[in-house]
Amino acid sequence: MPEEPGELRDASRRTRLANERTYLAWWRTGLTTLAVSFAAGRLVPALSGGPNWPFELIGIAFAAVGVAFVTYGYVRYRDVEQALARGDFASLPGRAAISFAAVGALLGLATIALVLLHPT
Repeated sequence: MPEEPGELRDASRRTRLANERTYLAWWRTGLTTLAVSFAAGRLVPALSGGPNWPFELIGIAFAAVGVAFVTYGYVRYRDVEQALARGDFASLPGRAAISFAAVGALLGLATIALVLLHPT
């Protein structure tokens, strides 16, 4: 394999390191969402009156999103690495972006509704 010029090699290293940092950001987001799921599904019901099932349902939904973040983070990391190996670019697919945005908006609205409608 021929030696790459220094500037090109450095840019490639920086891009790969940025991809690793992004992968870790997906993990952090997933772990944070899992923590929110625990708080919503277990801690809040223990501190409030009324039925637990709405909080548990929201907690399960947040947990599913957390698992999706961790899983998709790996898929995204792999796709970007493969694109870099080809000398190409891998943009975030629009379907993934809109899916995460839609699920986040729905969970946010469900949380707002639960906060407003749940008896204290």
